[in-house]
Formats: sequence, C-alpha cells, structure tokens
Amino acid sequence: MHIFIQHYQSPYGELILGEYGGELCLCDWKYRKLRDQIDSRIQTGLGAEFEFRETELLIAAKSQLDEYFSKERTTFNLPLLFVGSDFQKTVWEKLLTIPFGKTTSYLELSRILGDEKAIRAVATANGANALSIIVPCHRVIGSDGNLTGYAGGLNAKQKLLQLEGMNFGDQLELF
Repeated sequence: MHIFIQHYQSPYGELILGEYGGELCLCDWKYRKLRDQIDSRIQTGLGAEFEFRETELLIAAKSQLDEYFSKERTTFNLPLLFVGSDFQKTVWEKLLTIPFGKTTSYLELSRILGDEKAIRAVATANGANALSIIVPCHRVIGSDGNLTGYAGGLNAKQKLLQLEGMNFGDQLELF
C-alpha cells in the first residue's frame, strides 16, 4: 500500500501533498517541527509507505491551491481523509466550518466542541492537523486576538490571513 506524495511550492513555503485511496490525507508544511511525527502517524494509521507519484487528485489539489493563492478560490472541493484519533477528527471537522476571512479562538473552538476546559487538547489537535490550508487551522488565533503557533510559522499564518482579507491593524474578526 502506498500514499502517493508530491511537493507543492506555495508562495509562503513548501507543502507536501499526499493521496491515499483517492482521498487527500496530507497537505502539510515540509519544514515543521512535527514533520516526522505527522508522517509516522499517517503511514502507521494507513499501513502504507510514501511513494512519489503524480495522481489526478494531487494535480487537482495543486490546481485548487494555485486558485486559493491567486484569490480565485475561498473553499476547497477535495475528498479528505483524516488520520488521527476520534477527538482529533472532531476538531478537524470543526475547523472546516470556519469561514474564509474569519477567525476563531482556541477557547471558542473548545466551547463549540462542548468543553471549555479542553482548550489544550483542542490546541494540540489543531497543531496535529496534516491538511493545512485546506483544513484551515490558520484561522484559529489566541483569545486576545494575537497570532499563536502555526506549523508553517507565524509569518505564513499572518500571510494566509491577510490573503483572506484580514487587516492586522484592527482586531481580528471572530466568526
């Protein structure tokens, strides 16, 4: 079994894209602190190894990312495969509901998920997201409106939010 992967050079850094069984399971920053752990979780969870190969789905993912970075796309239409715990999958599904151009806080996300005290677990699950940009973990910020940790780095997070119309001179608008 194989997870077919390709690299994608975004304007803000290089991403690794991965497909397994016709679903996108990886769209993550190549250079991030948890790279080995994310890759291991996906490979172990799927019982598959990475293999460089271009597929129709990876071509479509690159095309949709190009459109996003060109401000021609605000949502993605790709089949997604989450590889993680049930709790992580719940958090990632909730991230998909954060609209383009809006943000939420880790605390608010915890409240939406029904347990305000789960803020650290929510933040950890957010950081373990292997489908960056497509599953918009960059739209989660601190309760005070400040940018906090991001796998692609805070500079990339700020640029993604600015691409989506955020103005950092004003308080970020929460959804």
